[in-house]
Amino acid sequence: MASRRAVLAATPGLLAVALARPAGASPEAMRQAMREFLGPDAPVPRPGRVRLELPPLVENGNAVPLSVSVESPMTATDRVRSIAVFTERNPLPGVIIAQLGPRAGAARFATRIRLATSQQIVAVAVMGDGSVWSDSAQVVVTLAACVES
Repeated sequence: MASRRAVLAATPGLLAVALARPAGASPEAMRQAMREFLGPDAPVPRPGRVRLELPPLVENGNAVPLSVSVESPMTATDRVRSIAVFTERNPLPGVIIAQLGPRAGAARFATRIRLATSQQIVAVAVMGDGSVWSDSAQVVVTLAACVES
């Protein structure tokens, strides 16, 4: 049985751990979100065709610029059906899912995202033929966002 003094001494450390790494923020949570997006029978994403661009070092995680583009002629036979972005350490690993119709002229978008801490970002593209392509980037964040106070 822990004494009252031991519990009080451990409380600041537990609070620091909870603030530094919000619940649900883990590489496994990101992999699970990717599995849910791709489906149970989807192939493993291969590197290539997808280009994920964001700064390698950001001072503030509240508004990080991000762009994703996929090499594709966007024809009826060779096009991108969807693009998704996932984060490794955010409380919610699925950042964005973009569905592209047959009339889309290009497979690219740009936005700003919030990042809880330094982490890996992964972009995944599902092609019309069922193949899956990806790119990833490591980002260092000096001032975290997505942390509840």
